[in-house]
Amino acid sequence: MGEKLDLIVSKEYHQVRIDKYLNEMLPDMSRSYLQKIIKDNGVYVDSKLVKSNHKVALGQKVEIVIPEAVSLDIEAENIPLDIIYEDNDIILVNKPKNMVVHPSVGHYSKTLVNALLYHSKGNLSAINGVLRPGIVHRIDKDTTGILIVCKNDMAHQSLSKQLKNHSITRKYHAIVYNNFIADEGTINVPIGRRQNDRKKMGINQPQGKPAVTHYKVLERFGKYTYIECSLETGRTHQIRVHMASIGHPLIGDTVYGPTKDSFKLEGQTLHAKTLGFVHPVTDEYLEFEAPLPDYFINLLANLKKS
Repeated sequence: MGEKLDLIVSKEYHQVRIDKYLNEMLPDMSRSYLQKIIKDNGVYVDSKLVKSNHKVALGQKVEIVIPEAVSLDIEAENIPLDIIYEDNDIILVNKPKNMVVHPSVGHYSKTLVNALLYHSKGNLSAINGVLRPGIVHRIDKDTTGILIVCKNDMAHQSLSKQLKNHSITRKYHAIVYNNFIADEGTINVPIGRRQNDRKKMGINQPQGKPAVTHYKVLERFGKYTYIECSLETGRTHQIRVHMASIGHPLIGDTVYGPTKDSFKLEGQTLHAKTLGFVHPVTDEYLEFEAPLPDYFINLLANLKKS
């Protein structure tokens, strides 16, 4: 038997389906993975087995048994990693451009997970399933910067809770089109998958979830602006979608911005620069920074000259 988690249903989740409830409580696990656990008789409500269509009630005790990790089919690969910090519980990695975080359809090798499996000799948390061991949060393939990875389930649960409570400091640097009137601002608009194109995200979609991005101007270059974005939430493509929605798409982002990139970059100019959190064991607040990649520095230098 794997690890067991106990939860008590609060009033805001009264009469919510069990799979949706668990997805809200355990946001680092995919809904399909949770549904599989339910199907495999791994979830109890008040000591009774339930199915995915069961609706929870206020005050009920929910028990979920996380399956033990199985041997990974994903191969460990000797890929160099830029390790910013590491101890017995966590690893902070500076992810390069054009690297996928975890295996998925079409990307079964050369991902960050492949490299981490080799580096950590397989000692990664199992909460997120066999394809995403250790992964608490993700950034896009073409986004560079700092990511936290967990070596055990205890650390994973702690960091996931901090993410859910919006207590983790996450600051990104980006270069966007157009000048700003104000030096700083906040975008508070829900984000969800577009109904007419499920590969893209959009604002104010029917199934959208709350999303909050704070931004401030770091430097102005006339037609372009260097900014810092701080996240309260972590929706898919959040910064890219939010900035495009106010007329400031990221340079290089041909999905949410101009379809032709005159700078000929490999994807959006976005870097996860700062990450701060409470250590799951020491309870000490730690904050780390990942230096800007060379392409980003060179682009800034060229914009200053123009």
